[in-house]
Amino acid sequence: MATTDDFRAAVALDELEETGRELVSIDGTPLALFSHEGEVRAVNNRCPHMGFPLVEGTVDDGILTCHWHHARFELSCGDTFDPWADDVRTYPTEIRDGTVYVNPNPPRELPPDEHWAERLETGLEETLRLVVAKSTIGLLDAGVGYREPMGTTLEFGTRYRESGWGSGLTILGCMANVIDDLQPEDRKRALYTGVRHVASDCAGEPPHFDQPSFSTEDVAFDRLKSWFRDCVEVRDRDGAERCLRTAVASGRSEAELAELIVAGATDHPYLSTGHVLDFANTAFESLEHAGWDHADQALASLVEPLVTASRSDERSSWRQPVDLVALLEDVYGGDVSETSGLEELVQEGADETWAVPDGFQDTVLGDDPEAIVDALADAVREGATGEALAAEVAHAAATRVAQFGTANEFSDWNTVHHTFTYANAAHQFARRTDAVECYRSVFDAALNVYLDRFLNTPPAPIPAVGENETGRKPDAIREDLLETFDTEGEVNEAGRLVAEFFDCDGEAAALKRTLGHGLLREDSGFHTLQNLEAAFRQFDLADSGEGDNGSGTAVESERRRRVPMIATARYMAAHFPTRREAEQTFTIASRLNRGETIHEANE
Repeated sequence: MATTDDFRAAVALDELEETGRELVSIDGTPLALFSHEGEVRAVNNRCPHMGFPLVEGTVDDGILTCHWHHARFELSCGDTFDPWADDVRTYPTEIRDGTVYVNPNPPRELPPDEHWAERLETGLEETLRLVVAKSTIGLLDAGVGYREPMGTTLEFGTRYRESGWGSGLTILGCMANVIDDLQPEDRKRALYTGVRHVASDCAGEPPHFDQPSFSTEDVAFDRLKSWFRDCVEVRDRDGAERCLRTAVASGRSEAELAELIVAGATDHPYLSTGHVLDFANTAFESLEHAGWDHADQALASLVEPLVTASRSDERSSWRQPVDLVALLEDVYGGDVSETSGLEELVQEGADETWAVPDGFQDTVLGDDPEAIVDALADAVREGATGEALAAEVAHAAATRVAQFGTANEFSDWNTVHHTFTYANAAHQFARRTDAVECYRSVFDAALNVYLDRFLNTPPAPIPAVGENETGRKPDAIREDLLETFDTEGEVNEAGRLVAEFFDCDGEAAALKRTLGHGLLREDSGFHTLQNLEAAFRQFDLADSGEGDNGSGTAVESERRRRVPMIATARYMAAHFPTRREAEQTFTIASRLNRGETIHEANE
């Protein structure tokens, strides 16, 4: 094509007027040219929705309609009538000596990062999965770090969901927690996964109308904490929210805010099958990614789940045939909201250094709840910190998942999963604050490990260290693991392959990338996404030696670090394969953003 300044000769005017439309390609860009109402218009031939050729569409009354999904565009500027479709790019035209010239590279109205940030907000507001996919991919491709779109989504999810923090925001936080463990393309999948789940969670929900903080910031922390707990106890959401917002507004530290939340979340054991504490933990972790300027809104969103939670001390399984609540009350020094007994135990162990006694894990995984409670109480008396004790219980909970018997009902995978993620949340809170209430979450988790004991009857064997030392290449084992996820029911084989990978000196980072890819190519549900994140967390802590607690041989330490990874591989295998609808949307969005041909008729 001939070149004149920034314009290129495209087509003879009389030819375009005769046909009404022409398809040309300039510098690799497919352009649809239209002669309509005495004007010449040029647009990108690829429909921004799904890439269908717009030259095959209909032009009437100044509106270009794509025949594929009937997306409509104002022809002169390219703006869409249908937000789910995105705007189509237009190009300046000039008529010179009977020839139509087009500028194929006009300046964009907005730089890519601003354009995709706007589209992200539209995708969230309208629950448009393809728009969400294109905007998250576009933002990361434009060099925007994941924290910025995560912050936008966190703000949206906490403001536009009256029922407060839920599964969508938890998924967003989980994906942020593992994003650095993923290969680059899967980081886009992870962000897309979190954002689309938040959008779905907020669809049709009324917005949350904030309660303000108190006008004074001159309230002692202990009094504010007492007020907050009292409001949660009587399910007074407005009062609880004002107390919590006041704590944030008065500049309370992260540890103090964590103490406030963990106190309210453990005044009754195992609220809402563990979700309340888990939601709270993910909210704190999300703030570590998105920034503490979101703390007021994010933490306030935890109030609704807190005040509406189901309470396990009101469930028969915690009362019959063994009154587990009474066992806790004996330790706590009163009802389950008391802490005086725990405080005395902590004082007794103030000058002690706890090492895990022989048989401690066997006791926690045993069938005697009184022995479990006594072992935990003795540990506190002997100087066990909340973090050290939580690490032991979290390992026991991971073992329940790793040894889950496949003869059980499928829904019971969630039973052991809930205990594991609750125990992980208890562990993370104990690392965040030394509040005595953290011990209550550890006791609660341990008793739920006890309640799950029948789901390990008989226990699936965990491969011994060195048992699968086949000499195979770790990369080949990882390929086999992904293939295993393609076949329904390969639960035990998935666990065995993880053990073989470690036995063959595979690097943990590579295994994480493989598990992450296997997770994100599927239509993974809330619990599966949670499970992998908790497993990565527990693996990292064990791998760093933080969960050692001063006992065990090198072989036992190696076994301990691999149990969470075996557990999550088995859990994933139980839930895969899926239809992979989300992956189809992600792939289409990726190709559209790259300008690739989706339909052969495009070019």
